Amino acid sequence: MYLFVKHLHVGCVVLSGLGFALRGIWMALGSPMLNRRWVRIVPHVVDTVLLGSALTLIVLLGQYPFVDGWLTAKILGLLAYIGLGTVALRRGRSRRVRVAAWLAAMAIFGYIVSVALVRAPAGLFNVVLGAGGT
Repeated sequence: MYLFVKHLHVGCVVLSGLGFALRGIWMALGSPMLNRRWVRIVPHVVDTVLLGSALTLIVLLGQYPFVDGWLTAKILGLLAYIGLGTVALRRGRSRRVRVAAWLAAMAIFGYIVSVALVRAPAGLFNVVLGAGGT
């Protein structure tokens, strides 16, 4: 069960990240693709499965936010990613602001993935600084 949920979660992370990257490119180019119905629906479906698999992994592993530092870092990173993502794709007042928010959100996405890979709040900075994972 664990391996299935983990692979489902990782697959959804990849789909979600690629989807956000593509929507950001379309936004930067002013593409009408952003207005397609499926482009507005599919990310919600993927992110719902992503959240469900994350909650399932939390229970299966017995690791919880605000107890395990790396998981807390992922949650806080996720909140920043969501906030920047809404500015990037909806709330930004100009294309320049939306592109800047999109780039920052992509950097946060990379940070979240790095935290998950090394299971340390500093993410890959742990490896770069020689501290290793926890």
